[in-house]
Amino acid sequence: MTIGMTRGVTLDGLEGVVVDVEADVSPGLPSFTVTGLADATVGEARDRIRAAASNAEVPLPARRLTVNLSPAWRPKAGSAFDLPMIVALLAATGALPPGVRDVVHLGELSLDGQIKAVRGVLPSVAAAVAAGHRRVIVPAANLREASLVEGADVRGARSLRDVVAFHRGSRTLPEPTDVDDDAIAWAGPDLADVVGQREARFALEVAAAGRHHVFFVGPPGAGKTMLAERLPGLLPALPTEQALEVTAIESIMSLDAAPLGLRRRPPYRAMHHGATMAAMVGGGTGRPSPGAVTAAHRGVLFLDEGPEFQTHVLNALRQPLESGVVTVGRSKATVTFPARFQLVLAANPCPCGRAVGKALACECTPLQRRNYFGKLSGPLLDRIDLQLTVPAVSRLELFDGASEATEQVAARVAQARACAEERGGPAGWAVNSEVPSRALREGPWCLPATARVSLDRALERGALTLRGYDRVTRVAWTIADLAGHHSPTRDDVDQALSLRGAAGVPA
Repeated sequence: MTIGMTRGVTLDGLEGVVVDVEADVSPGLPSFTVTGLADATVGEARDRIRAAASNAEVPLPARRLTVNLSPAWRPKAGSAFDLPMIVALLAATGALPPGVRDVVHLGELSLDGQIKAVRGVLPSVAAAVAAGHRRVIVPAANLREASLVEGADVRGARSLRDVVAFHRGSRTLPEPTDVDDDAIAWAGPDLADVVGQREARFALEVAAAGRHHVFFVGPPGAGKTMLAERLPGLLPALPTEQALEVTAIESIMSLDAAPLGLRRRPPYRAMHHGATMAAMVGGGTGRPSPGAVTAAHRGVLFLDEGPEFQTHVLNALRQPLESGVVTVGRSKATVTFPARFQLVLAANPCPCGRAVGKALACECTPLQRRNYFGKLSGPLLDRIDLQLTVPAVSRLELFDGASEATEQVAARVAQARACAEERGGPAGWAVNSEVPSRALREGPWCLPATARVSLDRALERGALTLRGYDRVTRVAWTIADLAGHHSPTRDDVDQALSLRGAAGVPA
């Protein structure tokens, strides 16, 4: 007997790292040792592997079995190492040819030898191809997902018997068929369902066109949640590179490793106000896991009842809102996750929710209102471009029936985004919210002095910070794109300034 070897992949955050899986079968008392900084999931594979090998009629000898996962200094986690470990052991016993060393294997074994789906197949296969290993065997349930990686020669296996027969040359494994994108047409709730709220609907359109953050304040039943749920339908389909990012994140975070197609639709995540810091930005013991801000990457993150969230959880959003990434540090590892999401924050005007339009019915004291909104820090609100009040719907609006459908508004959004990309694309700015501050004050992005009169006054009297000044400027460009203007007019700037109002937040 000799050393058997094949390859697997471990995930470091959202990046895959190819691991050499070496196996040795030597004389001695029966034992099974796994080395190479493996976690409990990998260590528990010993019993699964023995049972699966026996039930697949390729039993392992009653000898001293040693599996090493190299490089030994890098932590290994996940049940996807089950398949490469058994393949390396069978190669060490001579049951499989040495050629398995050139193949990457991913998959979890059941006791009867079936191969179960695992998370993170897309980034794992991408890492294997990037490292020069094109031949990959994955669980059959993950075959569609794995085939999204360009240049990969992937096969799907349902059982250990299939893998053994394939390497012996007596059976073929299924190849991927043509992979279609997920449905690009929006099939979610329609904006036409929203009654009234003309200003809020326009703000949602502006938010979609420029990828701006938005904060709605209004009484219960005004339509804040309905508006947030319809924002993804206004966003254009993701380009291929971004769609691969979103699909890879879903592959890693999905509780059920279901077959995935390329996710062209921007994701939507709505968090409950009881969310912890780890659930929001990522964390956990050991190596950090991604949170909601990463799950909403390239899409929408909706936080209803904003003041009910823990203050430190809300403040943790400040960094990713500004930089588009979040860095989570633990004693054993520090991982950076992508987090370029679009925030929609919603809140009642006071704890009882009746302060707007029904002041006589509100039972909250001024102190209660101040404490309620005190959880929303000034630096967090300063990063939200659009802040407006959503009033209660009147009886006349209820039967108006003049709301535009999602398809109509999405067409205007697409046209405005095309204008923004034509203007900023050569510099790498696809939407107005990505234009850096320096560019807003020089060259073609600088607003004419006549257009920014109200904006300059707001800055001088302290109603705006410099960050707020730049965010209003970006919103003004988005409004100009929607209106078909070559550059923002004074009316565009004033409208952008009005959309960044006090939003009912008590001073």
